[in-house]
Amino acid sequence: MSRDLQLALTVCYELHYRGFEGIDDDAEWDPDVLRFRRLLERVFLAYLRDNIEAGTDAFAEMDALSLEPVSGTGPSWYLRDQGTWEQMREYFAHRSLYHLKEADPHAWAIPRLQGQAKASFVAVEFDEYGGGRGERLHQRLWADLMQAAELDSTYLGYLDRVPAETLAWVNLMSQFGLHRSLRGATVGHFAATEITSSPGSKRFVDGLTRLGAPDICAAFYREHVEADAVHEQILRHDVVANLLRDEPHLEPDVVFGMRALDFVEDVLGSALVESWKSGRSLLL
Repeated sequence: MSRDLQLALTVCYELHYRGFEGIDDDAEWDPDVLRFRRLLERVFLAYLRDNIEAGTDAFAEMDALSLEPVSGTGPSWYLRDQGTWEQMREYFAHRSLYHLKEADPHAWAIPRLQGQAKASFVAVEFDEYGGGRGERLHQRLWADLMQAAELDSTYLGYLDRVPAETLAWVNLMSQFGLHRSLRGATVGHFAATEITSSPGSKRFVDGLTRLGAPDICAAFYREHVEADAVHEQILRHDVVANLLRDEPHLEPDVVFGMRALDFVEDVLGSALVESWKSGRSLLL
């Protein structure tokens, strides 16, 4: 996986979010930029499809995701049981590329959904955006976490230091969200995110408690332990079920979105844990 490709893709996508100082906002729709982005996307999507087995049963996929294993090897397990505070802080730096714009990539799906699927999707996003309270925005809660951990809370503050694995994990959401043809994958990605978030967040709460970290750091994850357990049910029964009732042909895309999340998270998680066990940092 090329970091140059993933970084270029990130830059193209960011034109649709907050842009860059000194770059005209109209660059978002510059035909040359879009043609270039499309070339990058085709390479990335082909890479994903080459590494992800196709599936056609979204409900079986969600059932499998809901089964919490007794043990695991990913970052949440490692940081719960043996990770250091510096390793936890490094994890925060990687995750900041997404969490400082949490919920934004999935929001692109809203105008592409209909009926109850749209209404329920918006209900979950409303919680992600703090229920109408700016200080409760999950993006704001993550910035507070970064500051409490004495890290740079600036949007894209670690862009120059994260590897291809981190960029691919974030770019996946934007690639799905910005394409109507991939709306099923966006819904699948969001559903899988919410299904797996609550138990993972509980492990982070336990790890942060073990390390004696600032309570404001654990507060972010406590919020997700509670909220995402509810969100899982809404996504499963109200969003996915209604989407597939109205557009059953999207079911393979929904499964692809779920498996794509698992794939990129596994690639990043494995790289992180391997580097930590070797006494290294994955940050550049």
